Amino acid sequence: MGIFSENFSKNFCEDGILCEKNPQRIIRVYVGGLFCIPKYARKAASGRISVLLCIRKKLPVAGTVDIQILRERKMGKSKKEKRQAYFFDNKALLALILPLVVEQLLAVLVGMADSIMIASVGEAAVSGVSLVDQIMVLLINAFSALATGGAVVAGQFLGQDRREEACKSATQMVWFITICAIGITVLVYLGKSFILHTVFGKIDQDVMHHADIYLLIVAASIPFMALYNGGAAIFRTMGNSKVTMQISIIMNVINIGGNAILIYGFHRGTEGVAIPTLVSRMTAAIIIIVLLCDEKRTLHIERTWRYRINWEMVKKILSIGVPNGLENSMFQLGKIIVLSLVSTFGTYAIAANAVSNAIALFQILPGMAITLAITPVISRCVGAGDYEQAKYYNKKLMLITYVSMTAMVLFIFSLLPFILNAYNLSDLTAKTTADIIHFHGIGAIFIWPVAFSLPATFRAAGDAKACMYISSISMWIFRIGFSYVLGKYMGMGVFGIWVAMVIDWVFRAMCFVIRYFKGSWKKNAIV
Repeated sequence: MGIFSENFSKNFCEDGILCEKNPQRIIRVYVGGLFCIPKYARKAASGRISVLLCIRKKLPVAGTVDIQILRERKMGKSKKEKRQAYFFDNKALLALILPLVVEQLLAVLVGMADSIMIASVGEAAVSGVSLVDQIMVLLINAFSALATGGAVVAGQFLGQDRREEACKSATQMVWFITICAIGITVLVYLGKSFILHTVFGKIDQDVMHHADIYLLIVAASIPFMALYNGGAAIFRTMGNSKVTMQISIIMNVINIGGNAILIYGFHRGTEGVAIPTLVSRMTAAIIIIVLLCDEKRTLHIERTWRYRINWEMVKKILSIGVPNGLENSMFQLGKIIVLSLVSTFGTYAIAANAVSNAIALFQILPGMAITLAITPVISRCVGAGDYEQAKYYNKKLMLITYVSMTAMVLFIFSLLPFILNAYNLSDLTAKTTADIIHFHGIGAIFIWPVAFSLPATFRAAGDAKACMYISSISMWIFRIGFSYVLGKYMGMGVFGIWVAMVIDWVFRAMCFVIRYFKGSWKKNAIV
């Protein structure tokens, strides 16, 4: 170590960062060459220097600077000692992941319970509710995408220890997502007739009646649904998923309890399904916003009814949210197209596909939860400019994903005979379902984490467009195109559609692995 006075006229930024938690890895200095210098003010943990550091952007500088050069070297410390300074220890990761697993599990179980209770109203009610829910799922995905954009921006600000900017980005996201949701709600009500008669196509009058009632009530929940998604993303960014799990439990208790009371107690039919959904979403939104107004929290939103759009901040949020939203929309569209193909294979194929979808969801449930955890972890590391730490957590979280999904898949395999008996399927449907679940499970163990968890690292790093392009191309060519080739033209039926889906995974996985090791994702930080 030593003090160097370096005079530079047109030197440029080299990849580096001043890290308060680990001052032994502050900057990379090339005397007589490139030097990392001004953008954000930071103070070394030692308190001996305060410098402006340029993070990732190459900026010409001039002047004379005295700097304590702390070379990037081990300094006699073990890896374990160095990693003690990392953002998330094992306890923090566990506290983040486990509530997300519970939350995802609750969502699946509650969905199954809802479908059972709706079925007691009649087939027309089931059909009407399911049609409207397709639109609701599309909107939920759109709001989740915007929320992810806000979470990435806030997370990267936190990585730079810029809490004020992180809170501002959270506030901007909540307001923007709410305004968008209110606008969409108005459009849904104005276009209700168009949705029912044009989007849904020719459906029976009885089904139309139930869809009309359900849409009329549930559409009012759209702003609250958006608020909850935004708030949940902020809490995950703080590393606090316990709060969202608790709110989810409250929301689901209201939903299931309300359904049971109104359907079985008051015999309210479709209203009995819709009203608890509205009330549960309102409750969840109010609770999460009240909690986020607490200024003691690492991330909080401003307590004000006066909102001025910060277009620079919103642009950062949309740079992640829009590509992610388009990617999710393409995915849902692909599912609808494929579902229309399944219907041409006969009743057994429709039943096998429906049951397989329900079971397969459990196989990937741990992966879905961990994927949600990747965003706050990696965005924090990227904000700090510490890609070594980002790669460490990516490797660790991917390993956890592989282990947990393997355990879940094997568990489902062991229970599969009992599950199929519970559905009381025909021999042909049961055999087809078993073949699909075994094939899907093997694919889930080896391919799914790389195809779906790894891109979460890219989005957290600001590399959302690449994910959108790869996923969209793969969806149309392999998932949809090969579904017709294998399922229809090669006579593989519904099983061929699931084979096409796994081929889609393989292509995604190959592209994402190549991009990861090339390091292209490291050049897209947005703050």
